Amino acid sequence: MTDWHPIAAAITAATGQPCQPQSRQELGGGCINRAFVLRDGSHAWFVKLNSARRLDMFAAESAGLEALAAAEAIRVPRPLCVGTAGDEAFLVLEFIAFGGAGPRSPATAGRQLAALHRQTQDRFGWRHDNFIGATPQANDEDPDWTCFWQARRLGPQLDLALARGYGGRLQERGQRLLAACPALLDQAPPPALLHGDLWGGNLAYDQAGQAVIFDPATYYGDREADLAMTELFGGFSADFYAAYREAWPLDPGYPVRRDLYNLYHVLNHLNLFGAGYLGQAQSMIDRLLAALG
Repeated sequence: MTDWHPIAAAITAATGQPCQPQSRQELGGGCINRAFVLRDGSHAWFVKLNSARRLDMFAAESAGLEALAAAEAIRVPRPLCVGTAGDEAFLVLEFIAFGGAGPRSPATAGRQLAALHRQTQDRFGWRHDNFIGATPQANDEDPDWTCFWQARRLGPQLDLALARGYGGRLQERGQRLLAACPALLDQAPPPALLHGDLWGGNLAYDQAGQAVIFDPATYYGDREADLAMTELFGGFSADFYAAYREAWPLDPGYPVRRDLYNLYHVLNHLNLFGAGYLGQAQSMIDRLLAALG
């Protein structure tokens, strides 16, 4: 059973206001963490819980949210505190109520994402490693995007798939694709600040209709990697993409790079959730190899 007293004490220390919870509501929908809304009558907080062994995952998420918030481009829930309560790790975030009558503007969200991607540094990666879902994500910095993608993204997912027992054709053709990355990533993108896990389930609208992004796997990379993932599981609206492209047009060759970037996430789903994603991963690899001629 969760010990809520250390969590309330951490909220008090972080906010400077006494936290005396009167109710808590467990939320559904997550497959990695447990999530609650904690209320004390006049305030509410969003609390994630997992095993104390996952403290590093919550610390990384908090750091990513802080970086996204500092960009002041698109709204994110602000992290308040992270720590342990007994044998559980916790992350406390600003609670944002979604839904409501406010008019939603996917076009504004598209422009805001482009503004986020304007935040740059001189190397790809991140100041520390983090997680893509429950999978560790290495972020050792590199000035070369292709090398970063090979060594920190595609290569590790192929290695993990092999360790999970997915050898044979997936590995033979996957390794060919890995070696061919320089031919597919022949542009030189600026290192853009990315959300890193921006599928449709990680963007919602608050009660005023303002877009909110959350659950990041933040790093600096090719902005197209973020945009690609928005198309992977259902996609966003046409207005979102039109506004993004108006704010920052895409370079030629994006459809091929989109498949390469999304292969990382499909392989991650294969490694996390099993063989249901094997056919999709193999088809993507085949399509990318065919694009090489």
